[in-house]
Amino acid sequence: MDPVGVAAAPDAGPGPAWQSKCPWGAPNTTSISCSLADVMSEQLAKELQLEEENAAFPEVVAVAEGPFISGENIDTSSDLMLAQMLQMEFDREYDAQLRREEKKINGDSKVSISFENYRKVHPYDSDSSEDGVDWQDTRHDPYRADKPTTTPRKGFIGKGKDITTKHDEVVCGRKNTARMENFAPEFQVGDGIGMDLKLSNQVFNALKQHAYSEERRSARLHEKKEHSTAEKAVDPKTRLLLYKMVNAGMLETITGCISTGKESVVFHAYGGNATEDKVIPPECAIKVFKTTLNEFKNRDKYIKDDYRFKDRFSKLNPRKIIRMWAEKEMHNLTRMHNAGIPCPQVVMLKKHVLVMSFIGQDQVPAPKLKDVTLSSEDMKKAYYQILNMMQQLYKECNLVHADLSEYNMLWHDGKVWLIDVSQSVEPTHPHGLEFLFRDCRNVSQFFQKGGVAEALNERELFNAVSGLNITADNEVDFQAEIEALEKMNEDHVQNHGKKLSMFSSDGDPPIYDE
Repeated sequence: MDPVGVAAAPDAGPGPAWQSKCPWGAPNTTSISCSLADVMSEQLAKELQLEEENAAFPEVVAVAEGPFISGENIDTSSDLMLAQMLQMEFDREYDAQLRREEKKINGDSKVSISFENYRKVHPYDSDSSEDGVDWQDTRHDPYRADKPTTTPRKGFIGKGKDITTKHDEVVCGRKNTARMENFAPEFQVGDGIGMDLKLSNQVFNALKQHAYSEERRSARLHEKKEHSTAEKAVDPKTRLLLYKMVNAGMLETITGCISTGKESVVFHAYGGNATEDKVIPPECAIKVFKTTLNEFKNRDKYIKDDYRFKDRFSKLNPRKIIRMWAEKEMHNLTRMHNAGIPCPQVVMLKKHVLVMSFIGQDQVPAPKLKDVTLSSEDMKKAYYQILNMMQQLYKECNLVHADLSEYNMLWHDGKVWLIDVSQSVEPTHPHGLEFLFRDCRNVSQFFQKGGVAEALNERELFNAVSGLNITADNEVDFQAEIEALEKMNEDHVQNHGKKLSMFSSDGDPPIYDE
């Protein structure tokens, strides 16, 4: 039979109903011609397959299992859904990489590490058989018994050779190891999971005591940072004082730190607007006395016997000593400035913050005498100037520097300036002459090393400054006579209740000039 003729038979007229469904009959719809590329397309094949499945099973909705799903699925029409599925796939790959790293690092070691905290997908969300249960529930903890055991009242368990008391070394060791979990979180005790550790009572007690000490030390450090000045820094209370000075117009701006020491920190600042009763220099030096009490524990000898502060001195309140220390330097600088001795001029004092005139120019402080290189003429000039200043300080200001050296003398504008006089005392102080002799030794040694031939030795310089005629051949006898004079003055104070105005001398000290 010719197939062309069969294809043309539908116009033969009406027939029985079974003839319309005959497989050999021609389809009612006309065929749509398509190209070879459309026939070979995978997308077209998938669409045709979906159409056949929908026609055969119209009530079943196809659900895709992978991230690559056709756009006809209503479940993936949302970009948020696609992003979550992609993120979940990425998290699973990331967790698989972490598990490989764990196996590589741990190996056969008894001490193992875990990246559980870094996993993206929790074990109960993962399809892996390894993560089917939480590892923390199945991991063996050597510090805890598998079943809770109770210690009987009699204090031991077992019989005969197998008896075990509560003082057993192994039992106590494991209990001590478990107790380490009660230490403070800041105290690192290590990770002992997987190891059967046994700590003796001696080791545990030592660790416990150390943990308590560290906890107290941490609290002290925190309090110290909150309530005290530190290196090149100030505490909140000091910062508030400086802010008030700037806001009040006393200071224009504070530029930064220029010097640090054991007892204080010095800042540079530009002066503000002058008032009617106070002249503020263009550049100021702010000396902030450190409120850390460690540096002032051994400094009470400079202040407790000073009659100006003796009644106010309290060894039980060291914070007051710090304020008194700043006040003492203010009074000493005022005396020196009134006597015409080159020194910083006091501007104001607020608690432990002292504002003075700045010795230097354009934020550059004047160099210390130990750091500057002087010619022989300038060195000789500086020596005679210091000698006259020591005599003025002793006679006119009634003071002894008590820490005079090349570290506390500045060279500025061709002359020497004295600084750091917070520890200065009066000659009638129980140790005033000892301090003066120490200053004379420092000055003599510095200028003798500097090549000044006219420099006196410490004993001659002491007699020249104080006006006392102590004729001792050696230093030991010289210091013995100084101590005898101090003892005589102290006895006089105890008997008469007042200080001697001045030590007895044969006349005014000679004034040395160049």
